Amino acid sequence: MAIEVKKLTRKFVYNGVMLPDPGADFTPDQVRDMYTAQYPELTTAAVEGVVVEGDVGRYEFVRAAGAKG
Repeated sequence: MAIEVKKLTRKFVYNGVMLPDPGADFTPDQVRDMYTAQYPELTTAAVEGVVVEGDVGRYEFVRAAGAKG
């Protein structure tokens, strides 16, 4: 029996928007930090995942719920 190794394609999602993967050299936290210039609310977001769907690894950036006031 042969073992086949496949590389996962990473997918990053924030608020329903697909964000391009800057490259495998970046950790999911580094990807989140990179996108804080575009989406400042990601500064406190959590990284959820990886959820594997076939040959795609899906990460989601989820904003932290905070109290206003």
